[in-house]
Amino acid sequence: MIDWEDVRHFLAVAESGTLSGAARNLKVDHATVSRRVAALEAALDVKLVDRLPRSCRLTSLGRQVLERAAEMEISANGIARVAKAAQAPLAGRIALSAPPVLATHLLTERLSYFRREYPDIRLSLSAQAQRVSLSRREADVAVRFARPDEASSVTRRIGTMAFGLYAHRSYPHLAAPELWEFIAWDEAFADTPAQSWLLGIAGERPVVCELTYSSEHLLAVRAGVGVAGLPLFIGERDRDLVRIDEHAPSFARDIWLVVHNDLRKTPAVRAVMDFVVDAVSENPDLALR
Repeated sequence: MIDWEDVRHFLAVAESGTLSGAARNLKVDHATVSRRVAALEAALDVKLVDRLPRSCRLTSLGRQVLERAAEMEISANGIARVAKAAQAPLAGRIALSAPPVLATHLLTERLSYFRREYPDIRLSLSAQAQRVSLSRREADVAVRFARPDEASSVTRRIGTMAFGLYAHRSYPHLAAPELWEFIAWDEAFADTPAQSWLLGIAGERPVVCELTYSSEHLLAVRAGVGVAGLPLFIGERDRDLVRIDEHAPSFARDIWLVVHNDLRKTPAVRAVMDFVVDAVSENPDLALR
C-alpha cells in the first residue's frame, strides 16, 4: 500500500530538485525526506530518483510516476477543502496570505476588531511577497498585486494601492530635486513595476541604498537617508514626511483577492474575505478607483 506522505515528499523533491530544498519547503529535516522517498521506492520496488552530489534527478519511471502523483495531490487537497467547507460556521483556522506591506501596515492593525467579531476563528496571517498556491492549500485566502490566473479560484479586484515619492521634512535636499538620492528595492524586487517606476524617476541621480520591504523604506526615509517611493496609505499618515512627486509620473498597483472555488462559500472563509475587503475599502488611499 502506498503512503500518501511518501508521495508528498517525492513531489517536493521533484519540484525543488534537491533533498535539502524539499526539506525546507516541507519544514522537515533532510533525513525525513530521504527516508520518505526511499519508502516510496521500496513500496513500488522501483527506483524513482537518482541522488546526485548536488541535486536529485528523476528516473524515466520517476517522471511517469510524477504525473500520477500530481493527480493524487490535486485529489488529496480537494478532499481537505471539502472537509474544511463542511466545518462548523464561523469557526476553525483560516490561513490568509498577503503582501508584507498590507499585512504589516493594514491588516495586522485590524486584528483586534476581527477577534472581537469572530472569536472562534483563528486567523493565520502570513506576510508573503511570493505567490502561494491555493490548490496546494498553502493558503485559504490570498491577497495579491498581480491578477491571479488559477482556473480553480475565484478572483476579485478590491482596491488600488497608489504610490508617491516621500522625504523627511528635514531632508537637506528637499528643495533641490537635482540633489535627491533614492532608496530603491533590492534584487528580490528588481523586476517589479514599483522598482521600474522609481528608477525611471531617479534617472541619473544616485541610489544610496536598496531595501526589501516598504517597512524598511519607511524607516530609512524617517532617518533622512533619501527619497523613497511609498504607498500613499503609509506616507500620508506620517506627519514627518513630505510628498514630493508633483511632477513625477503616477503609479499604482491593483489589489486582488483570491479564494479557491471549493471554499468561497464557507462561512469562516467568507468572514476573512469580508475582513480584507472592508480593511481595503475603508482606507481612502486604497479604495477602488
